[in-house]
Amino acid sequence: MITPWFPLCVGAALACWPAAPNRLQVMIEPPSTVRVPQVWRAVRWLLPAALAGLLAGAGGAVAAGVLTLAWSQEWRAHRRATADLTMAAHTATALRTMVAELRSGAHPIRAAEAAANVVPAVAGDLRALATAAQLDTEAPTSALPQLAAAWTLAKRHGLPMADVLDATRRDAEAGLAFGRRMRAKLAGPRASAAVLTGLPVLCVLLGQAMGAAPLSVLTGSTPGQLLLVAGCVLLWAGTAWCRALTGRVRIR
Repeated sequence: MITPWFPLCVGAALACWPAAPNRLQVMIEPPSTVRVPQVWRAVRWLLPAALAGLLAGAGGAVAAGVLTLAWSQEWRAHRRATADLTMAAHTATALRTMVAELRSGAHPIRAAEAAANVVPAVAGDLRALATAAQLDTEAPTSALPQLAAAWTLAKRHGLPMADVLDATRRDAEAGLAFGRRMRAKLAGPRASAAVLTGLPVLCVLLGQAMGAAPLSVLTGSTPGQLLLVAGCVLLWAGTAWCRALTGRVRIR
């Protein structure tokens, strides 16, 4: 028996169907395409929860979503820490190159262009800084805030550019060394936190191998699914707490 909802949904879908763009819209508006990283991000979030929902019910889907969130946050924190160290190294190298060029008598604009050739990762920011100096405007605060602040300070107060950039270089290199030391010292606590996070999963697998059948309890009953969700939430809270404790030290 066909209910009235089916033709209503079909009619609404046909009414919302996008019309073909005319020639004027094609020339003015760029074609809208779905980017592959966005699609992969959505699939990465939904696929574990969907598979867990098929295997372990609603509780398994929620638990898989919580664990996926914990993994995603840990991965973003790791990438952010690595990006901070990489940017600090690029900043120190660019400052070192500019100071060497300025000491040899080069103009600050030429020194910035030379640093752009040495450090291609921040070449756009260094060339923007050189362009601002040519146009006699304020230095843009981009991915190199220390360099831009030192440049603006030396220009505004008439200070020697080489001395100001050299002081900024020493500060950047000290911050980079401190960040590397802290990352090496925190490697042990982070490894311990990872082991403690994986211990509950290992215990469940060990109990399943011994014949205690904890998976059937966690997935086959409502109290078990509630315990599964509660355990995954506690695992997420533990990773968030460890990340908050070990992530307080950042390179400035």
